[in-house]
Amino acid sequence: MALVGRIFIIFFALLLASLAAALAVAVILFGPQWHGWQNDIFVAIGFWIAAFFGIVFMGMVTLVPAAVLVALAETFKIRSFIAYTVGGAVLVVGTFFGSGMAPPTFEESIDRAPPPFLRAAELAAAAGAVFGFAYWVIAGRDAGRWREKKTPVASAPTGTEGHG
Repeated sequence: MALVGRIFIIFFALLLASLAAALAVAVILFGPQWHGWQNDIFVAIGFWIAAFFGIVFMGMVTLVPAAVLVALAETFKIRSFIAYTVGGAVLVVGTFFGSGMAPPTFEESIDRAPPPFLRAAELAAAAGAVFGFAYWVIAGRDAGRWREKKTPVASAPTGTEGHG
């Protein structure tokens, strides 16, 4: 029965981690325009469209690789927030480039060299780190605990035993 509850928690954690990563992407993309939101409804609508796209993208593209990583973490009882944060960044960057949605890595310019890292890759790494950390906060801290045996807690002595 503990496994069924754990699967529900994992599903819920993956959903909320996708939401957190999508909101992080939207904030990074629209952060410079933050002050203009009070007067421009189109910027706010663009923010929520970007957030929705990010949630859908994170859910579609990272579902199977995330399920594999979650299974490994549950099997080996990995509970380190660093492992989840780095794993999330690697997961999202890998799936971003593996999905074919990444822009070309070259830049046609004779004036300057291309940047060592694409802005899109940096954005994917940041979203992945948020994804991994949010998952760790919700479910990763207890990875593998559902398999541990629970020992009954002995009652504490009341101090009245043996006094008769």
